[in-house]
Amino acid sequence: MTKKYNIGVISGDGIGPEVVAEGLKALDAITLKYGVDFRFKEFELGGARYMNDGVLLPDEILEELRVMDAIFLGAIGHPDVKPGILERGILLRLRFELELYINLRPVILFPGVESPLKGKGPEHIDFVVVRENTEGIYAGGGGFFKKGTPDEVAIQESINTRKGVERCIRYAFEFCRKRNKGNHLTLCAKNNVLIYESDLWYRVFQEVHMDYPDIAIEYQHVDALCMWMIKNPEQFDVIVTNNIFGDIITDIGAVIQGGLGIAAGGNINPQGTAMFEPIGGSAPKYTGLNRINPMAAICAAQMMLGYLEEEEAAAALNRSIEKVVKQDLVSLEAGKMGYGTKEVGDLVVRYI
Repeated sequence: MTKKYNIGVISGDGIGPEVVAEGLKALDAITLKYGVDFRFKEFELGGARYMNDGVLLPDEILEELRVMDAIFLGAIGHPDVKPGILERGILLRLRFELELYINLRPVILFPGVESPLKGKGPEHIDFVVVRENTEGIYAGGGGFFKKGTPDEVAIQESINTRKGVERCIRYAFEFCRKRNKGNHLTLCAKNNVLIYESDLWYRVFQEVHMDYPDIAIEYQHVDALCMWMIKNPEQFDVIVTNNIFGDIITDIGAVIQGGLGIAAGGNINPQGTAMFEPIGGSAPKYTGLNRINPMAAICAAQMMLGYLEEEEAAAALNRSIEKVVKQDLVSLEAGKMGYGTKEVGDLVVRYI
């Protein structure tokens, strides 16, 4: 029997509605081909609504999203809204309230896509970053003292709990085992300087490893890992790390896999819902021009299919993405693809 999936859709700001439309177009094609039954519900959230009525994320919408099978997000960010308001009021609140404690970011170089790394091809760039998503510096601990004076003090605390660290590390071990590629998990931390936080991560990493003797483990300082991601990315299979380090290294990952036009991520609660999105942001200068690359959003839709365990459909969409980027697109850069946004989506649908 075909399973029915309730999907919350947040198109958001800027180019969000354009790329979401192409992602939904691909999912509609999957429905026709494979019979996967999606029930989409759009939620109006973002800068336009905030400027209109001051609303960020109403409690009633949050509760609706909580029971969705998955959430498909376009972009949040508006040039006329002060930085931090939308991000904290919508994105971070969704992460915290829905306990989306895993940020999953594949770093995969598709055949036909050129990496800025000399001599590196798809066989060298194929790993996944598991980032803790609800604690650390982004948890919001800290404050100001004597703000605006010559004696001002700014304090930003990183909050890490044993529970939060262990569930992230355990997920990474499970994911590494299921991925079954290199069966190699690297912990990224900084235990020679960030003594307390990194010590907790390191100890839990070693202890959880006892339950996964089939997985080889390694530790790297974050600064060294950034270097090795550029010099020898082929050494990595799965990387697990804290919130802020994960935020930084996954941007490096996006660049070496071909740029923001192809980079997608998932925010996951393994016991609840999950939210999938392109990571490039709202890119307001491209809004409405039919020039932005929708591939990252389509990759996010592909990740969502995998999360829903629709493996056949996920594999088919992945093959379609590979064909388009290898055979059709001149570049992944906005305005340089050789096709418009809608036309790229049409190509994906044709291959499905």
